[in-house]
This record gives sequence, C-alpha cells and structure tokens, in this order.
Amino acid sequence: MNKMERWNMYLEIQQLKKLGLNKSQIARRLGISRNTVYKYINMTPEEFEDMLEHMEVRQKKLDCIKEKLITWLKQYPDISSAQIHDWIKERYPDLTVGESTVRCYVSQLRKEYSIPKIKTTRQYEAIEDPPMGQQMQAGRKTIG
Repeated sequence: MNKMERWNMYLEIQQLKKLGLNKSQIARRLGISRNTVYKYINMTPEEFEDMLEHMEVRQKKLDCIKEKLITWLKQYPDISSAQIHDWIKERYPDLTVGESTVRCYVSQLRKEYSIPKIKTTRQYEAIEDPPMGQQMQAGRKTIG
C-alpha cells in the first residue's frame, strides 16, 4: 500500500468515525482489520504523517542482500520464495529471517522491478504399456 492509499484509508476511517460507526463496523466497511482501525482512529493528521515518514525510512532485514536477490530473481524468474529462503540460509548463515519475511520482500521486489513469476508446467503423456518383462519397478529395502 503506497502513501496515497494509506492517506485515503486514514481519511475514510476519520469520516466513518464522525458518522458514529464503531471500530468493528469501520473495519468491515473498509475491509481492513480492527487492529488497523484501532491504530489510526485516534491519530491526528500530524501523527499519521510522522508515522508514514518513519515507515519510508525503515531498514528491512533483507536490504543488505537486496542486489543479490534481484540478481537471483532475474536469472531464475520461476524461483519460489521458499527456494530463496533456503538459499539465504545456505549462503548467509548469520542472517536469520522467517519465510514470511522472505515471501513479502520477494513479492515487493517482483513488483518494484517488474519481474513476474514464470510458472512452468510439465508435460505429461500416457504411454502404452510395454510387453511383459520389459519394465520393472525398483523398490527400496528397509532394514529393521
């Protein structure tokens, strides 16, 4: 959500508050969580502006490897966030981030740099059964 969208949401919350709607009604009407309404409903416009400015300069955990992530996404556009998370754990063991953090960050990078996720589908095709004795299945022996 960009700055203008946040301002519109803030103003709508304030208007609905003036109309006498309670926090749950405002949340349902705007399709946002009640926690968001609680957070914004008693803020002055100046406090809201300060909060937005603070959000813009906030450092994110993955900013330190942003260029590497962009390179991976451009080189492997079909890569998943889970795979990127695994690569981060392998290559940067000191950097501890959760999967959801990686997923959100990668999603933001894909939007910002216009790197759509390319989905490849495997082609399957039925084959005729080979004659008896031409094909076998290998099993795994368990010891126990």
